[in-house]
Amino acid sequence: MGSELQDLTHAPPAEPRPRPDPDDSPLLLNPETKTPKPQNQVPVAEQSIEEMEKKYAAFVRQDVYGTMGRGDLPWVEKFLLGLALVFLVPVRVVAGMSILVTYYAICRVCTAFLAPNREDGQEDYAHMGGWRRAVIVQSGRFLSRLLLFVFGFYWISETSRGNEVNGQFNNETASLDQSEQLGRPGAIISNHVSYLDILYHMSSSFPSFVAKRSVAKLPLVGLISKCLGCVYVQRELKSSDFKGVSGIVNERIREAHQNKFAPKMMLFPEGTTTNGDYLLPFKTGAFLAKAPVLPIILRYPYQRFSPAWDSISGARHVILLLCQFANYMEVTRLPVYRPSEQEKEDPKLYAENVRKLMAQEGNLILSDIGLAEKRVYHAALNGNIRMPTVLHQKDE
Repeated sequence: MGSELQDLTHAPPAEPRPRPDPDDSPLLLNPETKTPKPQNQVPVAEQSIEEMEKKYAAFVRQDVYGTMGRGDLPWVEKFLLGLALVFLVPVRVVAGMSILVTYYAICRVCTAFLAPNREDGQEDYAHMGGWRRAVIVQSGRFLSRLLLFVFGFYWISETSRGNEVNGQFNNETASLDQSEQLGRPGAIISNHVSYLDILYHMSSSFPSFVAKRSVAKLPLVGLISKCLGCVYVQRELKSSDFKGVSGIVNERIREAHQNKFAPKMMLFPEGTTTNGDYLLPFKTGAFLAKAPVLPIILRYPYQRFSPAWDSISGARHVILLLCQFANYMEVTRLPVYRPSEQEKEDPKLYAENVRKLMAQEGNLILSDIGLAEKRVYHAALNGNIRMPTVLHQKDE
């Protein structure tokens, strides 16, 4: 369900340039599956480690385990890792699976004998009302938080910003709403650091996400995603079909803005994860509905292992995360951002102003690279197995 939001147009991702503007394309996902190679790309073998780190800084890991989680560890760290693998990981795996199965059973009972809501090829249970919906939402929020606790997030620091926030970023700018009474947000906008982001947002507001269509067919998770009201996307479809998905998302955002009982949409406009210190250019799909948005900033402070899912495989990341006794998360909620009339007519301006606000309030570095460059970086790492060790030794 940690989908990577991109534009839903037929055009391929733009080639990197010194200071690219956010994408001109207004849609959410890119049907292209190929990784575009930037022009004048220096061969990996000819690039120094320093050049690689500087160019792809948003995806470089700086924790004890090094890039790709394959750095040389001190013997003390190896000892602690061994203890955790024997005693801590099995307990957490059993507890996590128990929580997942329990919630699946709750969703199965609450949706029994009910037909899902079907619209434009989508299928969900998020629009049902009454006690069934209340049980699904409240138990989902509680069990999501419990699952984070099992993963070592015993305490989550949450901060809300108020009147001190200044939303004026240019001469024509936008207005920043300090009260939800003037407009309920139709979408939650968050930076994307890890798959753990999804669990936090489920525990906080239980929103709907954009996910691959294959998620709907997964055991256990498939039904849960339908209860969340996920909008499913199949990347192999033609761009014309993707436009239909974009329309559904925009309709959901407007519905949530106008109806307090409708589920909010949760969108990650960066389109991929970073190491948590950077903010990538925003896709404009989340801002096409012209509705207010609620910006949320997530940070994962760490001492040994970083929960950020950047340049490390999923399986290795999960194992190392479960081996860490305590993990930390910091959440900053900004006031609801209401677009100006100009921003409503220019989603690109709307997206960029929200991005600058989040970078300012979250002390994040604005970056110009995106998913295409991340794929190039991953390809470089996978083609140079010794690189992670060298990077790690250099950091020490």
